[in-house]
Amino acid sequence: MSRKQKIDLGDSSNYEDQGRAVRQRLDEGGSLNRWTGKPYSSRYYSILDARTKLPVYQFKDQVLKSLEDNQIIVVEGETGSGKTTQIPQFFLDAGFEERGVIACTQPRRVAATSIAARVAEEMDVNLGEEVGYTIRFEDVSDPNKTVLKFVTDGMLLREAMSDPLLLRYSVIILDEAHERTLATDVLMGLLQELLPKRTKGSKHGELKLVVMSATLDAKKFRDYFHGAPLLKVPGRTHPVEVFYTAEPEPNYLEAAVRTTIHIHQCEGPGDILVFLTGEQEIEQACEEIREKALALGQDLPELVVYPLYSSLPPQQQRQIFKPAPGPRIPGGPSGRKVVVSTNIAETSLTIDGIVYVVDPGFSKQKVYNPRVRVESLLVSPISRASARQRSGRAGRTRPGK
Repeated sequence: MSRKQKIDLGDSSNYEDQGRAVRQRLDEGGSLNRWTGKPYSSRYYSILDARTKLPVYQFKDQVLKSLEDNQIIVVEGETGSGKTTQIPQFFLDAGFEERGVIACTQPRRVAATSIAARVAEEMDVNLGEEVGYTIRFEDVSDPNKTVLKFVTDGMLLREAMSDPLLLRYSVIILDEAHERTLATDVLMGLLQELLPKRTKGSKHGELKLVVMSATLDAKKFRDYFHGAPLLKVPGRTHPVEVFYTAEPEPNYLEAAVRTTIHIHQCEGPGDILVFLTGEQEIEQACEEIREKALALGQDLPELVVYPLYSSLPPQQQRQIFKPAPGPRIPGGPSGRKVVVSTNIAETSLTIDGIVYVVDPGFSKQKVYNPRVRVESLLVSPISRASARQRSGRAGRTRPGK
């Protein structure tokens, strides 16, 4: 990476100082929420404590300065560093909403809805007012009030068809750009043509672009956008041991279930995340894990299993964030939860407490067959970047396997 483009992000040891400074600023500015005009709730302050400890928080000034000086910036940060929830709020704090709405794109509907709900809670506002989301068949936003909008990349693309210059927006954040969905790729090409028409001093006002990616290919995005500055936000990840099977497994579903039960019997406390390809496989695996856990008897700690895929109702999706069950007997080992998920949990969602990850190495991907002109979902091997991303899920809270 060329020396002039690499932005030094300084020392990452002063989370507490940052948090104290933020709280002091809030106290000086009074405790009224500038969006609602009401006093902040106690929940707001408890979330603020957690927010100020996120790795991305201390780079707020650098992110804002880079965006002031450049029309495009690329942010690379591990999942869990807080970039998706915090960076849009940085732009609100800097007053970008006065120039137009801030849009943040997500490749998945479940990510757009859950992140919008989380950010609304962090800002202490009602979802659908200052913070909203738009996904296919559902628009929870207010055209007059919403300043920050989470949208699926397909919906922003649809909006660009009726408004080619995206005049409503002042900042567009392309999140999870490494997922390379069709809509994200087309949006990048579209923005590449659109940005020169909306520079500083143009009659339509300036449009800023932030490309956020979790993997190590951010350099490619940087090169595509004419050497835009790249900011690296370190995620606090712990070391992860990786174990491989000696021989290829004839049935990866069976092997994943067997490995999960083996971890439950032999390894220390910590939750398990299992990656599988689709709804049918996930439900089958959940059933098998529950049966085998029952067959092990009452001697082992309790094991609860939660499925996670995009067509699951939102109430059931939220169950994955429940804490693991407590010990069966006072003083005994505490229980364990298993989340069996599609690649939603790879980057879009961070589930606390995961220490073990079982990765068969497959996911469903859309494949277009030009001969019959049909698009179908096929189970195919994941990329190396995805495999690295999945292994990173294990080292969120402590060293994992």
